[in-house]
Amino acid sequence: MKYHLITLGCQMNLSDSERVISVLDKAGYTWTDNEEEAGLIGILACSVRQKAIDKVYSRIHKWNKWKNHKNLITFISGCILPNDHEKFLKLFDITFQMKDLPQLPEMISRYGVTTSIHLKTGIDPHNENIEQFWDVKPSYQSGFEAFIPIQNGCDKFCTFCAVPYTRGREVSRPSKDILAEVALLVSQGYKSITLLGQNVNSYGLDKRGEEITFPELLRQVGELGNRIKKEFWVYFTSPHPRDMTDEVIEVIAHYPVLAKQIHLPMQSGDDKVLIKMNRKHNMKKYREIVHSIRRLIPEATLFTDIIVGFTGETEEQFENTRLAMEEFKFNMSYTAIYSPRPGATSHRWDDDVPLEEKKRRLHILTEELRKHNRVYNRQLESKKVRVLVRGADRKEGYLTSLTEGKLIVRFPSDDKNLTGQFADVKITGSSDFSMEGELVNIEAFA
Repeated sequence: MKYHLITLGCQMNLSDSERVISVLDKAGYTWTDNEEEAGLIGILACSVRQKAIDKVYSRIHKWNKWKNHKNLITFISGCILPNDHEKFLKLFDITFQMKDLPQLPEMISRYGVTTSIHLKTGIDPHNENIEQFWDVKPSYQSGFEAFIPIQNGCDKFCTFCAVPYTRGREVSRPSKDILAEVALLVSQGYKSITLLGQNVNSYGLDKRGEEITFPELLRQVGELGNRIKKEFWVYFTSPHPRDMTDEVIEVIAHYPVLAKQIHLPMQSGDDKVLIKMNRKHNMKKYREIVHSIRRLIPEATLFTDIIVGFTGETEEQFENTRLAMEEFKFNMSYTAIYSPRPGATSHRWDDDVPLEEKKRRLHILTEELRKHNRVYNRQLESKKVRVLVRGADRKEGYLTSLTEGKLIVRFPSDDKNLTGQFADVKITGSSDFSMEGELVNIEAFA
């Protein structure tokens, strides 16, 4: 039977999809890019944004109509809120949590044979048996870039966020398995590895005394890089400012394989809004972290997340966020308009900032980001930068690449064999969110 899988949302879902593909391939199912050819269609959902959930409902209604003229089994997993979960039980043939992924082939074989009811596994807030999911060897979808989950779940309970209700409480993966996967990937030639978790820098805190801490995990990855003596970059996402320490920053500064790029979600630049968000950090703490990064890793790029128009956000509070952006000079900000999520605490509060005002604030922050990037990128002109080539660019006759700091660099070449290789590029021009250059050298350090 042919199958098709759609993945929505973040890198965590993308990583999960590689294990879903592995399980289905091992069970004898065959992948197809064309969902109309498939007899089995699955989707990994994302409840962080309503737009992503709307896509799920649109797809399943279409697929269920197809059942009038073809045999089709549908399944769903991923980040699903309890309210949507109840609805999906009636719409999908199979719903399951990722911890139960190894049982998916059995669920598929049972459906319509031994039972006609919808097969399901319930939402487990404690993430019991998640280890059996981590034991599944992923089917990596890239030959040079890989994502490694190091934990699952979240204990922070930010008032705007639904993740604790969709992925459960924080559970750390055994460090020996993480390190073994890193070593395996590097031995196979992977160049970019990202350690994934909802709050990566709280890694190990759920198993105090039994597991190493996040800075120690990074240190052991760094030592692994020193021993292997191959060029590769290791990233992590997403950390929480509450758990970010100077020790983490010092370890990143010390080891060459630990990429000098830090994603540090701020969410708001106003202390009162941060309290309302239940972020458990204030701007004094955030500022101290940024100063430590600038002092210990001056070359590091800094990314962030920001929400505009959070319930009750005043013009003065928004201005504090704009001033923070101006001060910290982020290289990238994933800025989102606030939308209430069912199940999250803030869903019970008035969404009292008009949509047009939210859009205005989003535009202002985007322009602030552009202004800084314009200056930052221009300073790199005429300089040589190390990049990892990612493949064909949208601009015909060009390849696209990323620097260690995840800045976009495109250069003229139609040699797709360069994909997945390191290269040196001399920057010849720049714009707000990307740069152009000319190829200088290929894979000088294998």
